[in-house]
Amino acid sequence: MTSLRLVYLGPPGTFTEVAAGRAPGTAGAERVPVASVDAALNAVREGEADFAVVPIENSVEGGVTSTLDALGAGRPLSIRAEVLVPVTFVLAARPGTALADVRRVGSHPHALAQCRGWVAEHLPAALAVPALSTAAAAQVLGGAAGEAPYDAALCAEPAALAAGLEVLARDVADNAGAVTRFVVVGRPAAPPPPTGSDKTTVVASLAEDRSGALLELLEQFATRGINLTRIESRPQGTELGRYTFSIDCEGHVADPRVSEALMGLHRVCPRVRYLGSYPRADGLAPVPPPGTADADFTAARAWLADLLSGRPAT
Repeated sequence: MTSLRLVYLGPPGTFTEVAAGRAPGTAGAERVPVASVDAALNAVREGEADFAVVPIENSVEGGVTSTLDALGAGRPLSIRAEVLVPVTFVLAARPGTALADVRRVGSHPHALAQCRGWVAEHLPAALAVPALSTAAAAQVLGGAAGEAPYDAALCAEPAALAAGLEVLARDVADNAGAVTRFVVVGRPAAPPPPTGSDKTTVVASLAEDRSGALLELLEQFATRGINLTRIESRPQGTELGRYTFSIDCEGHVADPRVSEALMGLHRVCPRVRYLGSYPRADGLAPVPPPGTADADFTAARAWLADLLSGRPAT
């Protein structure tokens, strides 16, 4: 029996590795780190991996643009699950480095942003240097034989220790409750059955740049009482003013109100990419406004069917 293969944004020691270890439906899978989000998703597209785990959203910095763009372009993929991971950082450096010696700090851009205030207070003259990931920053610093691109790295403590670094400070993030959301991505497949606590992710393009175009898109959800848990604009890359919208909403494609909203999007948008319906990691169930519960949509369809059949409608 062939075992599952799961790739994740590496190297080992990243928060993505933590998420990969908790990914639903991947128990026993071989876990392989790769260098970038694009590499992870392309491994799934090419059949080199069954699943990829990549970051998609952070509670402080919002959407991870590299993931949003990679999911919105190329051959379609399907989000199968989500994982929430609390994020805490340490500032680590080579042995013998003092806090006063740090002039450059390296990490993933989201980590740099989450620790901006702490760095400004304790290292006001330090420059921020972006790296591919938090663990990559630690590895580069620990593995550099001579001059390194930075003097300290913001990373998870296990990554720092694995790279032979010393911890200069712990709990350096500005927001102690920061959480990063990761998604488990596979090749296109039928969604799992609804659980009553689900999310649906789509990417939709506006038909044209005109007054009211975005409102028309949003109305497909609002008139059906569907809450959007995330919406972000991303440039199409063709010309200024042309955008697509990456959207997470409450509910499952099989829910009558969600299916109607997606059909509405299909009517008013030239391109809609459905990325999947999957269980919410937090287990919260939506509370739709009166008249927009799935039972209301089912009852309305039954009423219309009676009208069309000539049966008395009540």
